[in-house]
Amino acid sequence: MTSDKKGLLRFIPSRLLTGLVIGFIALFAILSGGLYLVALVLAIVVLAAKEYTTVLRHKGFLPSFRVIILSSIIFAALAYFNRFDLVALAFTCCSIMAFMSVLFRGRQPYIANVATTILGFVYCGWFPLHLLFLRDLGSHPVYNGILKQGVTTEGAGYALLLLFCVILTDSFCYYAGCKFGKHKLSKVISPNKTIEGSIGGTLTCLIACMIFGHMLEIPWYHSFVLGLLIAAFAQIGDLCESMIKRDAGVKDSSNILPGHGGFLDRTDSYILTIPVVHYYLYFFVVNNFIDIFKGLF
Repeated sequence: MTSDKKGLLRFIPSRLLTGLVIGFIALFAILSGGLYLVALVLAIVVLAAKEYTTVLRHKGFLPSFRVIILSSIIFAALAYFNRFDLVALAFTCCSIMAFMSVLFRGRQPYIANVATTILGFVYCGWFPLHLLFLRDLGSHPVYNGILKQGVTTEGAGYALLLLFCVILTDSFCYYAGCKFGKHKLSKVISPNKTIEGSIGGTLTCLIACMIFGHMLEIPWYHSFVLGLLIAAFAQIGDLCESMIKRDAGVKDSSNILPGHGGFLDRTDSYILTIPVVHYYLYFFVVNNFIDIFKGLF
């Protein structure tokens, strides 16, 4: 057995155990919904934001951790209380806070610090907080005009579909890449990822999404599109985080999670995928895209 394979075998147990623990916690929060899910998402946002600001400091940037967290809490509150009408106001206020934070600290580089602070609360806060919207999809009056009583299963089912399909995409990209990988997917940003691994993860995601979609009574063509979107944006999200780390000159966002690095490393595949899946389901599955926009004209 080669040294590479021995290293892979030693790496699998810690990675698998960490993934299982996080998976069970996420499963409980998604099924429970409400404050449990809010608490989980905010905990991940806080840890990811901390890692984000630490990574950016290696580049010489000083994004405001406090503004990122405060902004994320505001967005979470709006999501929890379903105050979609205040989202634009919240973005405006949070962006102004970013400018004021840099202005009063008076530390260079000014433009980069403002920009990375705003990027921080969008990337680490606003995007992953769409999981709260996704969990309530189909159950809130914004979506169907009727406030249903009790716990609904539609949003939870959609969130679980996303959770499992991203896990399968990541896992089979990794294992297919280790076994069959020969051609680099992105030599500069992430030299360890391969085209063969990407194909393996995508095919697995498509099969899983078709199965889960059938169980949730999602039309097969929507399930197929969802599978493509999840596979694509899970990998794009991974590459985007790798791009940030490589530009800052760091390998992992932290080493807090055995076998995975940091929370940002573990959740990077979800950050872009969650909002993309939410909006696709909202516009094309839960609602009729054409009917939604008829009222605008």
